Amino acid sequence: MAQRLTVIGTGYLGATHAACMAELGFEVLGIDVDADKIARLSAGELPFYEPGLEPILRRNLENGRLRFTTSYDEVAEFGDVHFICVGTPQKPGEYAADMSYVDDTITALAPRLTRACLVIGKSTVPVGTAERLARRLARLAPAGDLAELAWNPEFLREGFAVEDTLHPDRIVIGVESDRAEKVLREIYAPMTAEGIPLIVTDYPTSELVKVSANAFLATKISFINAMAEVCEAAHADVTKLSEALSHDDRIGGKFLGPGLGFGGGCLPKDIRAFMARAGELGVDQALSFLREVDAINIRRRIRMVDLARELLGGSFIGRTVGVLGAAFKPNSDDIRDSPALDVATTIRAQGGNVTVYDPQALDNARRAHPELAYGTSAQDAVAHAHVVLLLTEWREFRELDPDELGAVVAERNIVDGRNALDPERWRAAGWHYRALGRP
Repeated sequence: MAQRLTVIGTGYLGATHAACMAELGFEVLGIDVDADKIARLSAGELPFYEPGLEPILRRNLENGRLRFTTSYDEVAEFGDVHFICVGTPQKPGEYAADMSYVDDTITALAPRLTRACLVIGKSTVPVGTAERLARRLARLAPAGDLAELAWNPEFLREGFAVEDTLHPDRIVIGVESDRAEKVLREIYAPMTAEGIPLIVTDYPTSELVKVSANAFLATKISFINAMAEVCEAAHADVTKLSEALSHDDRIGGKFLGPGLGFGGGCLPKDIRAFMARAGELGVDQALSFLREVDAINIRRRIRMVDLARELLGGSFIGRTVGVLGAAFKPNSDDIRDSPALDVATTIRAQGGNVTVYDPQALDNARRAHPELAYGTSAQDAVAHAHVVLLLTEWREFRELDPDELGAVVAERNIVDGRNALDPERWRAAGWHYRALGRP
């Protein structure tokens, strides 16, 4: 009989995984403690923006392969395989990850598991978590050792989550039994049939894959942004430096784009949690370089504010600033640790009149930062502005006409925080163009 899957937690990861597993042909039941979220998902409405996901959600709701609940009793009765997809946010005032949602999941699910099943963690967790949870699961579940644990880290990129779920570049599974491996191989058979590699390993290695990948990615982004600091001091062009480096096969051009740096709900908190866990393991020196990676990333935001202030003669007081972008990256409405909103709120705190526009993230931004003003379009946000800041590289911002935008601003000053615009085109239209890491 085909495995029936449940997905615990219907946030970004969980809703995506549930819909995509149903798309592969599985019967899937999603659960969340948030009844409003479950009601929206059951009605075919995503509580976040992700290109291409909503049609998959609706299609599988209509064909009956996907449904949602708030009942753990129903989940335990229904599922042969249970995916844990809850959040592991950064603890307030600490670097460490908050594991309460993961622990609460085991507390709620395990006592209801009366038959053989596989519980699979997908959440990003500190190394050592799976071993701890496996012992707890076997202790609390009436099924005992027949309720097994496996770890299967997620590698979703916001804006590309459907592709990354259905056609990942690799699948990693941390298992302790042949049975767990067999179940996961069956689930992911459509993907391995495409030639996607499946890597079988132990618990701790599987837990380290995601945080190691994020640490490497963050390091690469911060490296080119550190070079941007050097380029500004040396009057060099970091975009040309990046282009030259990208042709070196040992380096490559992906994520070598200089700019405002990284944000979001994963990369910043994951590298901080990684550092915290290394300290607990007594190997904090091994990851001490990540402190500078984090510091470089924050300095980019400070430098962005400085560049804008320089264009305004040294003060934001009484000046109008138009901000293009609120999401931490394009093709997303996620504002968690958004560099764009960090810059916008900093400038407002320094006396600037700030208006923000984003194609998808305005509702989230308004809720988080009601003190900012918001526009209904790019032109509306920059109307009468003394300086324009491009902080999220949405396509519609990259394609803006400098003459049309110039007709509505008070002064033609722009700071390109993502190196997304053609400087010569904007300067030819009479704009004073500045960018991070460029002369």
